[in-house]
Amino acid sequence: MRSSNPVFSRRGFSRDNGYAGFGAGPQAGAANPYAANPYAGSPYAQPGNPYAANPYAQGGPDLAQGYPQAPVQTAGRMTIDDVVSRTAITLGLVILAAGAAWALELPVGLGFGAGIVAMVLGLIQSFKAKPTPALILAYAVFEGLFLGVLSQAYNDIARGAPMQAVIGTTAVFAGVLIAYRTRIIRVDRRFTRFVVGASIGFILLMMVNMMFAAFGGGDGLGFRTGGLGILFGVIGVVLGACFLALDFKQIEDGVQYGAPREESWLAAFGLTLSLVWIYTELLRLISILNND
Repeated sequence: MRSSNPVFSRRGFSRDNGYAGFGAGPQAGAANPYAANPYAGSPYAQPGNPYAANPYAQGGPDLAQGYPQAPVQTAGRMTIDDVVSRTAITLGLVILAAGAAWALELPVGLGFGAGIVAMVLGLIQSFKAKPTPALILAYAVFEGLFLGVLSQAYNDIARGAPMQAVIGTTAVFAGVLIAYRTRIIRVDRRFTRFVVGASIGFILLMMVNMMFAAFGGGDGLGFRTGGLGILFGVIGVVLGACFLALDFKQIEDGVQYGAPREESWLAAFGLTLSLVWIYTELLRLISILNND
């Protein structure tokens, strides 16, 4: 069963296999030293598929050693260009909607209402077996409206914080991409377990803090202000960077093993979620630092 949280419900975050990859295919034989690799069962690496040369299912090089050259692309298979173009469309809608919300000075109530709609649309996409482009694009619009209102509110508190958060998000994206491509970051079973476990704990703490704030007033347990706020802001940014690494692994596996072209929409959705997460955490962190 897939997770109800859009952060954990991307391809690979299911209870079927528990790890980052493309589903739960049969594992390789016990004699194969790569049999425990979560990517060994890719459904796209099947006999007759030109992408069937899965290095993990055949005792190939491990994550630190790089990958064999991908075969020539065939029609209907996901490519890097597909992911880039669809991510550009999705993020472009987020940016346009955020700019419109800022320029029109939408009321805070409408902005947070748009945020709730975006969350619902994200959850619906999370439960669907296949990506729905219209649903993902609608999510991007409503998420953008929410971010526009949120950014304007933070800008009133800490002048220039939204632009600083945009620059910081871009820097985190570039840094994680370079670290992933140079194999400084290795997305394996242990890495995935750590990210999922840490993220669940982080989200639960934030939910508890919100409940205390709602019923007790103020900032609840203080996880969003002062020294604790700075600490949890840094942790949130680091978790967002880890999400990006998982997204990059998903994309690389999809291209290598011939994922259907429609999976590029899910990759764009995942990247958008990660970047929005990083931006909002940086926005809070910068606001706290500017007001200390």
